[in-house]
Formats: sequence, structure tokens, C-alpha cells
Amino acid sequence: MKAVLCKALGPARNLVLEEVESPVPKKNEILLEVHAAGVNFPDTLIIEGKYQFQPPLPFSPGGEAAGIVRAVGEKVSTLKVGDRVMALTGWGSFAEEVAVPAYNAIPIPAQMDFSSAAAFGMTYGTSMHALQQRGQLKAGETLLVLGASGGVGLAAVEIGKAMGARVIAAASSAEKLAVAKAAGADELINYSEHSLKDEIKRLTGGNGADVIYDPVGGDLFDQAVRGIAWNGRLLVVGFASGRIPELPVNLALLKGAAVLGVFWGAFAQRQPADNAANFQQLFTWYAEGKLKPLVSQSFELAQAGAAIDVLGQRKAVGKLVVTMR
Repeated sequence: MKAVLCKALGPARNLVLEEVESPVPKKNEILLEVHAAGVNFPDTLIIEGKYQFQPPLPFSPGGEAAGIVRAVGEKVSTLKVGDRVMALTGWGSFAEEVAVPAYNAIPIPAQMDFSSAAAFGMTYGTSMHALQQRGQLKAGETLLVLGASGGVGLAAVEIGKAMGARVIAAASSAEKLAVAKAAGADELINYSEHSLKDEIKRLTGGNGADVIYDPVGGDLFDQAVRGIAWNGRLLVVGFASGRIPELPVNLALLKGAAVLGVFWGAFAQRQPADNAANFQQLFTWYAEGKLKPLVSQSFELAQAGAAIDVLGQRKAVGKLVVTMR
């Protein structure tokens, strides 16, 4: 089979496409014939040795995939050959086949195509966990989404609307905000032209946002935490800006606010029943047309490095997908 390989830690241009042996699934694994793989921010980090975990070299990046089950390990009873599934792989998805634990695979709804499925699991899983379990977002509350045109940001906009919140989308350009508006955002903030802190105050009548969803970090976190409401919840999702911010904890004290970490991968492992319930709700909203994964660009397998570069340079809108077939 063909696979994109990281043979030495470094930039995406160093990735190579090679012929390798097909993986053999272990007792608790499935062999997935990959039809599409999602490109996510962790892919930009793992190839440079900057992510929370580091697979041994050489490895294929790609943390999620969608495709068809081609073999199952002897202890797998929940899936069968021929099933259409989406899977969280950690790495290995930028390949024609990948072995993945069966508990990390979820059957795809009949009406969902492989590209949409590859764009769904990590972004919607992360945002649902963030808003449901961590932020405990309630109908009628105000949700501020930073980086609102990216994969997780757009998912947060859609989920926030489905949960009955008033959604303020913040992004760095008018073009990106137009995408967030189309996804259902009620109000928009262009933080390349206006002060994020001042705009939050203006749009909330000085009350602040009840829940702030932040996958960006850096300077935007510094401003956002000053625009949080009394009893507000600030969700730390990631650091796409490249800088991990520091929190003046007196701000949390003065607002009675909570700063909450969001790590969906660990949540899915530790609370599988809650994760399954989240996806049941997500699939219901998808069937109702409330969630519409935006795949803005598709790349062939040989172009996986270019896809990672586009994401790393923060040029992506919605989700990027690598297609194998």
C-alpha cells in the first residue's frame, strides 16, 4: 500500500510518499481501507515533535480517517467487514490502510459521504465535548467562538446554535467571517480590525460572554478572558497562534469564572459512554441539517504535506481532507 511517511522530524515538505507493507490488525483492532482522512492542527505539530505524544519514526501522520472495514481482530465483535466507519487514529491515516482499535471507530450514518465523515469526528467531537461537558452551555446564553472559520471553530458555531445559544463568531478577515455567518453565527467580530475585548463588551451590553471557545490562544486569549461574563466559562481548546498564554488568576476570581481544559481524545477514552451519547446527538443534528461539515479543499495522498502546510499557515477555512480513492 502507499503511505505518506515522516522519516525525520521537521516541516511538512520533508514528508515522502512510499510503498509500505499493509498493517496487520491486532486482536482488538480493525483494518480500515481509508477513503478520506481529515487534516487537523495536531498534524502540524506531530511531524515536528511538538505534540503531546510522539510515535516512533518512521510514521504516517493523520489523526482521523473514514473508510471501509476490511478485516477485524479476533476480539472485535462490534464491527464487521464491509462496515463504513470513521476512526480516530492518532496517526497513520495518510495511508491507503490503517489499523485502529475498534473502540476508536464509529459507524458512519448512511447519508454521510466519506469526505464529510473524515471532516466530522475530531472537530465535532471536540466541540461537542467542549460545549456540553466542559462549558455546560445553556439555551439563551452567549457563546463566543474564536477562530470561528476553522474546523473546530465552525463546528462550535453550528453546535452552539443547535444548543440554543446566541453565537458571536470571531475571526481575522471578512471572508472568514462570511463562512461563520453562513454556519449560523448571530454576530461577528473581525479581530484584525477591531479590539476583541471592546467588541465583546459592545455586543453583550457590557455583560461579557457566558462561554468562550478558544482554539487560538496567544493575544486573543489575553483579550477574551477580560470579556467573560460573571460565572462565565473559558474553554481552552488549543494554541493555533503558537503562544500558550498565561492567565492572571485574579481575573477569574473577579468574575467568578472558570477556565476549563478541553482534551477530547482523553475524554473519548475515559468516558466512552458519554462520547457515544455525544455522537448520537451529533448524528441526529446532522440528519436534521443543523450540522454541515465544510470541506473547503481536497488533496490527493501525494499532496498531504501541502495540506498540512495550508493548515499550519492558518489559511484553511473549514476542513481540509486528503482523499485516497
